[in-house]
Amino acid sequence: MELTIKLDKRNKQAEALFEYLKTLPFVRIVDQKKDKETQPYNSEFVEKVLHSAQHDKRYEVNPDNVWESLGLE
Repeated sequence: MELTIKLDKRNKQAEALFEYLKTLPFVRIVDQKKDKETQPYNSEFVEKVLHSAQHDKRYEVNPDNVWESLGLE
């Protein structure tokens, strides 16, 4: 089971709870900020972007008439 708890570390009681949770053997603390820094983007998304960058099929969209430039009007 996974549980996400957000604590305000400026609060003394929250800090005490955090310190207590760290002592429990069955609790694993994951810093989501560090986790996001290592993988800021979904790997599938990155593959799609890199794949599309290698191919010449692109569309130029006129911001004044978006629907017509997409062929939807």
